[in-house]
Amino acid sequence: MRCETTPLLHLDDGFDLRPAVAEDATRIADWMAQPHIRKWWQQDWSVERWAQVLDEQAAGEHSTPCMVALDTEDLGYVELYRVRHDRLAEYYASDEHDWGVHVAIGDTVRTGQGLGRRLLRSVADALLRADPRCDRVVAEPDAANVASVRAFAAAGFVTQGELRLPEKTALLMVRPRTVEA
Repeated sequence: MRCETTPLLHLDDGFDLRPAVAEDATRIADWMAQPHIRKWWQQDWSVERWAQVLDEQAAGEHSTPCMVALDTEDLGYVELYRVRHDRLAEYYASDEHDWGVHVAIGDTVRTGQGLGRRLLRSVADALLRADPRCDRVVAEPDAANVASVRAFAAAGFVTQGELRLPEKTALLMVRPRTVEA
């Protein structure tokens, strides 16, 4: 493990996940400028700002920025975070070991093909496998982001209620640990 927030993950379904580094800032900045991401993430930042943010995340304990690839081709950005280190912990009855996830599929050629739900399922499964103390993975997509909410639901996340965050009305979506045979 790189730091407390970075579990050693093995993703299924052909996905690869690696830590994002400052050299990825150009690609991430391009993705965040795409209309389907910009509207929801509101992080249409310069390459320089993204490089700085990635360095800060790598040095801290709050979240781990990641690049996700399918068949060795980068297609999106993922942030993994311990909810206890995030403001989200103030909005629901979080557990000390809850993991949170943010996902953006940046490659517009690959959107609308069900990759989001496959990726979300794979990331949640990997987090739950890697951390036996974790009983749930959570997300807080904007309630108006129908595509994202559908992808989370199709990946096994269950809506637990509405959260009024300062910048959005979100749905608390939870992927519980499944019983393994």
